[in-house]
Amino acid sequence: MIPTTRYSFAATVIALAFGPIACAQPHGGHPPAAEASAAPRTADLQGADTHAFVNNRHIRAFYALSVETLGKGAKAIDIEAYEQKSFAIFRAFGPDMGMTPEGMQDHLKLIPRQVVKIVQEDPHVLDSFDSFTEALIGPK
Repeated sequence: MIPTTRYSFAATVIALAFGPIACAQPHGGHPPAAEASAAPRTADLQGADTHAFVNNRHIRAFYALSVETLGKGAKAIDIEAYEQKSFAIFRAFGPDMGMTPEGMQDHLKLIPRQVVKIVQEDPHVLDSFDSFTEALIGPK
């Protein structure tokens, strides 16, 4: 069973990483006025956007940083340093996802401290990239 904090973390990542991108683009090519009158629709967050997110080199770099900083044998955690290194990765990640560097950092600013809490609850999150991304976005 996945601890509750992972669910909130996954929801935060999905909403913050993909919400601004989705909101910035009209869905299905409809103009905004037509979209306002359209019936509510659901979105598949496990689709192509999630694939692009998970397979991005910057998410792999964030995983490597997390293992180095929070994994077995890591020295005392300097949360501020981990956060700043994470922010540098997030800024580099922004343009890959169609956002500004500053915009992506702002949208993901809570993630490093949430990862610290998740790893404290379940260190096995860092055992593999798949485990880590499952904690980020939920089960596949």
